[in-house]
Amino acid sequence: MELIINHLTKTYGSKTALQDISFRVGEGIHGLLGPNGAGKTTLMRLLATLLTPSSGTVEIGGVPLQDKARVRELVGYLPQEFAFYPGMTVYEAMDYLALLSGIGGRSERKRRIDDLLEQVNLMEQRRTKVKALSGGMKRRLGVAQAMVHEPKLLIVDEPTAGLDPEERIRFRRLLGRFAEGRIVLLSTHVVEDVESTCEQMTVLQKGSLRYHGRIGDLTAAAAGRVWIAELDRAQWERDRDRFPVLSAVPEGAGMRVRVLAGEQPFAGAQQTAPSIEDAYLHLMRREESYV
Repeated sequence: MELIINHLTKTYGSKTALQDISFRVGEGIHGLLGPNGAGKTTLMRLLATLLTPSSGTVEIGGVPLQDKARVRELVGYLPQEFAFYPGMTVYEAMDYLALLSGIGGRSERKRRIDDLLEQVNLMEQRRTKVKALSGGMKRRLGVAQAMVHEPKLLIVDEPTAGLDPEERIRFRRLLGRFAEGRIVLLSTHVVEDVESTCEQMTVLQKGSLRYHGRIGDLTAAAAGRVWIAELDRAQWERDRDRFPVLSAVPEGAGMRVRVLAGEQPFAGAQQTAPSIEDAYLHLMRREESYV
């Protein structure tokens, strides 16, 4: 199973949302990162056949994007904003969506629904009306509906939004199990989700591809450029704008800071190993892309 994107471009009049994007994704969980307006949602909506490319090609498991009926059999999509019929129970909503997905046998629908509700920890709410669910529960229900037809490509946009830490861990495990033999495209602003679940990632910025590859290679590119230092408040106020600040935490009478710099930024500053978040911010500030 492979997702192949070649020279994909999407324009809206004079505005270009995606510009000549090309990359390949194999089985497993793949992170999709980028600031707001980077083109992530446009890319996901294109892959879900909700938009039509202006140019370029996409193949999902060998099926061209133009064959929308077959592609929709292969793709499950959880957008950031979605809605269910509020008067339905959890089970009724899932059963209705399973029926729309072409799962005709009642016993087969029940088997899949019960299994998914168990996995997303909603079995006890199966008879609860959707309108009575908390935000986190609705998010978990959205994940279940995107998986109900057992897609080969699962696209999830900010899936852990509204989930508490325990639910977030459970969700990562669920994605890990589901990704066996499949592709999961995970779009998120939670870098911890990418670090915990993905080996590879793609970064978009202003509609262009900035990075595609292994997470370890991205962090390696930022090696030697992340520094930590302890500053007194006066020095911090004086020098805080000299370097890109990754974090600043009050510590006693001073500040413990983490900054990006090509050379030692402050007396006594020490280099430290970059995190994924450090590497991502380093990439966003560079002229060149890593593709």
